[in-house]
Amino acid sequence: MTVKTVTTTPIEGQKPGTSGLRAKTRVFMQPGYLENFVQSIFDAVGPVAGKTLVVGGDGRFFNRRAIQTILKMAAANGAARAVVGREGLLSTPAASAVIRHLRTDGGLILSASHNPGGEDGDFGLKYNIPAGGPAPEGVTGAIHANTLKITEYRILEAGDVDLSALGESRLGGMAVEVIDPVAIYADLMRSLFDFDAIRAHFAAGFRMRFDAMHAVTGPYARAILEGELGAPAGTVINAAPLPDFGGGHPDPNPVYAADLMAEMFGPDAPDLGAASDGDGDRNMIVGRGAYVTPSDSLAVLAANIHLAPGYSGGITGIARSMPTSRAADRVAARLGVPSYETPTGWKFFGTLLDAGRATICGEESAGTGSNHVREKDGLWAVLLWLNIMAATGRSVAEILADHWAAHGRDYYSRHDYEGVDKAAAEGLMDDLRARLASLPGSEIEGLTITEADDFAYTDPVDGSVATSQGIRLIFGDTARAVFRLSGTGTVGATLRVYLERFEPDPARQGEEPQAALAPVIAAAHTLAGIRTRLGREA
Repeated sequence: MTVKTVTTTPIEGQKPGTSGLRAKTRVFMQPGYLENFVQSIFDAVGPVAGKTLVVGGDGRFFNRRAIQTILKMAAANGAARAVVGREGLLSTPAASAVIRHLRTDGGLILSASHNPGGEDGDFGLKYNIPAGGPAPEGVTGAIHANTLKITEYRILEAGDVDLSALGESRLGGMAVEVIDPVAIYADLMRSLFDFDAIRAHFAAGFRMRFDAMHAVTGPYARAILEGELGAPAGTVINAAPLPDFGGGHPDPNPVYAADLMAEMFGPDAPDLGAASDGDGDRNMIVGRGAYVTPSDSLAVLAANIHLAPGYSGGITGIARSMPTSRAADRVAARLGVPSYETPTGWKFFGTLLDAGRATICGEESAGTGSNHVREKDGLWAVLLWLNIMAATGRSVAEILADHWAAHGRDYYSRHDYEGVDKAAAEGLMDDLRARLASLPGSEIEGLTITEADDFAYTDPVDGSVATSQGIRLIFGDTARAVFRLSGTGTVGATLRVYLERFEPDPARQGEEPQAALAPVIAAAHTLAGIRTRLGREA
């Protein structure tokens, strides 16, 4: 086995976003594309010599081939050890757990999260730091800088590693250990939740359906829910990870998990429905006839987290991304703990978690997690819901009603305009920014704007600053509209419009959300000119 140094030149467009580098799978498969980015990571966080790295991904198309390339490059760069999930599989939260449990020097996670897979789908790669979380902007900035000046990469000329067999082998001077992707994660879940109570709940007739969407969470959910907690066989559906996610879109929401939604709103619905995404870090929660928005889920979990043994001592704080509804803030105020509003991107929660300032964090894009890892964690959220339901004996609908009666209801919805013309979307945002100073005090569609800004964040721990994180239009404590261009797509631009309205009166908390939000929707459309600028009616 010899180390080969390959001459290369920079490839345009390799700037990591909030979740690493994402592109079409065929782009990643182009000669030198993956290699350039991996070498840029190693040069940014290196020297890699003597270090231990975790490597794994969500099993989408190109996952196995990419892992073999990464392992050979790690060996060529002098890494001492690589820890890989069997068959190359590691959910994103499990990868974080492994990094933290084994105290490695970080890891490379291969995923495009909830984006479609397959040869014509999407692919992604990100570096996670030794704390287990996504690389902060200082690191991603250094990686991007390296992609702009790279002249060579190093790779070992060697055969592929057998990723199907547990145990250790050698790749040049580097040890490669293939591990059970479920074992360390399952041990961590046992330490947090009352498995005995959940097991008894299933034994008493509790029923659920978990849609793994042919993504990476399937083996974890089947091992824990069916294998350990006693849920009947078949509770977990679409459990086998497939390179193209079975032709589906692994985004756990009412549109892409339509079959689950139909079952949960049908005549013989289970007590709990849940789904997770491509890499296992997102979740959807739905009860019998009751869909739970991610914003409400964060608030309910924060208010009830003390019912799980691992959190019985209470929490130190709650953090949410800026577009997430203010429901979690109301829980923090009632509990007397700090609340934090951060930019979108899980890496912004990392410093708060590391400093012990927050215990539970969440994003409106179906991501919730706690200080047990440094990523959002879909199955963790499902297990916490199960723990709460077992401890209280309440249904999802009853838990929601109890929560709204105590804290008020934040009606919430996100409207996505996907694949729109990028220049038009950027023009819409630029025009809104130019008008921000003149908007406070004005009335639109019966709502008075009290604040208007382009959200900026100063990290209370390390002092880092993030600007231009989304435009907020605030209508007092009553309502809010937020505009953001998403960085997770790979075609055109995606404009996300986040809408919320607070209703404190329990007698008025049963309205259909789009109807309850109608004035806010009208105000957002009128102010931004969405129909005119983007040519979209819905």
